[in-house]
Amino acid sequence: MTGSISDFVAQNFDRESTFLAELVKVPSDNPPGDCAPHAAAAIRLLQVLGLTVEPHPVPKDVVAAAGMVSATNLIVRHRFGDGPVIALNAHGDVVPPGLGWRHAPYGAAVEDAPHGPTMFGRGVAVSKSDFATYAFALLALKAAATEGRAFRGTVELHFTYDEETGGDVGPCWLLEQGITRPDFAIAAGFSYAIVTAHNGCLHLEVTVTGKQAHAAMPATGIDALAAATGILADLYASRAALAQRLSKVEGISSPTLNVGLIAGGINTNVVPDRIVFRLDRRMIPEETPADVESALRAQLAAAAAKYPGIRIDVRRVLLAMPLVPQPGFDRIAGAIQKHARDVLGVDVPTTGVPLYTDARHYAACGIPVVLYGAGPRTLLEANAHNADENLRLSDLRAATTIVALALADLLS
Repeated sequence: MTGSISDFVAQNFDRESTFLAELVKVPSDNPPGDCAPHAAAAIRLLQVLGLTVEPHPVPKDVVAAAGMVSATNLIVRHRFGDGPVIALNAHGDVVPPGLGWRHAPYGAAVEDAPHGPTMFGRGVAVSKSDFATYAFALLALKAAATEGRAFRGTVELHFTYDEETGGDVGPCWLLEQGITRPDFAIAAGFSYAIVTAHNGCLHLEVTVTGKQAHAAMPATGIDALAAATGILADLYASRAALAQRLSKVEGISSPTLNVGLIAGGINTNVVPDRIVFRLDRRMIPEETPADVESALRAQLAAAAAKYPGIRIDVRRVLLAMPLVPQPGFDRIAGAIQKHARDVLGVDVPTTGVPLYTDARHYAACGIPVVLYGAGPRTLLEANAHNADENLRLSDLRAATTIVALALADLLS
């Protein structure tokens, strides 16, 4: 029966590649996060495959609170019999394309390359590819079942739309609403490693407030930019100490701190009265998020106290918990590793990554979860979140086969 599953993937691979291309061609940039149109396109494409799709629109006020315009989560459920429920989650929202593309970001162009045909487009690797991986893996199981293979359990496809802004109205919302409660989960990933742990992330918005004044008499004001410059220098100086804290998790190095956004000022000839910046603090699995946030807030307050008349306000924008392995994850990882070795001809290790992902929402509910899907060995190879994001189609085919065979084992 292994052969029939692999044969199904091979025989339907042109359909799978076309399915992925059509998903890539529909923009779903987040921000601004108007993703319901992509969900509508995905529904049509999934229905053409013969799959029944449940749309779950997220209420407008919940979406707005997450800084988005629209989001409709999709669930496909197929019950083979009594047994565990295994969820496969991928996100359809993408970061905006930015500059520097050689190919049209939403063209889904396929180009021959030294390693074989490669598709280009925003989201082709992260993670619209795994809409295709998971959908066609399910189709392969359905085909095997019609040929007499007995499976016990249910496969659910969870296609969500807010991973790029935290996942609170995607998997988190589906789980909190009781719309789903799987026993195991596989989330979008790459083909040559199984991710079992990842960093957490804290985003803080810091508002530095002073007092405006005429630039000809700067001493009559309180310069918010001068204070912000000092606070930022203090933050940057702390990065050397963070680099000395090494994680014991393979694939994860140390905590990081980055300031990614800054705005403020009134005009060139006015002492700036307000500066706002946002920082990103990545947390290794060994750190406690509450302690990290408390220490960071204390550091900001101490740095601001050096500037008389300055007031700072700190607002948490995002807190993504680190992913640590849940009991039972090894059952999923073992099934994937067994078939990855056969299909790819190499051992596929378990590892951690310095990112944060939607997988953490499943882990927070005690659901064993790993990340595995279609893609190369690293984000850099895929140009993820970069110009000319790409996916080797051979990796898509391999990952689909591996996921389908692993599911067959887990449900047998």
